[in-house]
Amino acid sequence: MAQMKLEIGGRSFMVTCQDGEESHLTRLAAMVDGKARESGDPAGLNESRMLLFTSLLLADELHSARAAQDEPASKTSAPAPADPMDEQSIAALEKLADRAEQLANSLE
Repeated sequence: MAQMKLEIGGRSFMVTCQDGEESHLTRLAAMVDGKARESGDPAGLNESRMLLFTSLLLADELHSARAAQDEPASKTSAPAPADPMDEQSIAALEKLADRAEQLANSLE
């Protein structure tokens, strides 16, 4: 198991991941950090609120992407094949959203 330090929303988090998954986790953390910065001033939010708003923004983006994918582009075009990396990213974001929600609930 590899241990990594991730910077999200101006805060540091130590996480572990499978060996060889470091670059994937780094890309996911960059996506989460981008959404955390969209969620507002990190100094004005405590950690659980920042993670909650970040999770909601990611969940909204995921919902929109799924809705767009469910709408047929045209009757003649075949659906695009699913990218396994996209599916892994979606699964990781869903887990992150669940963890952030659990954290927010435990702090309330």
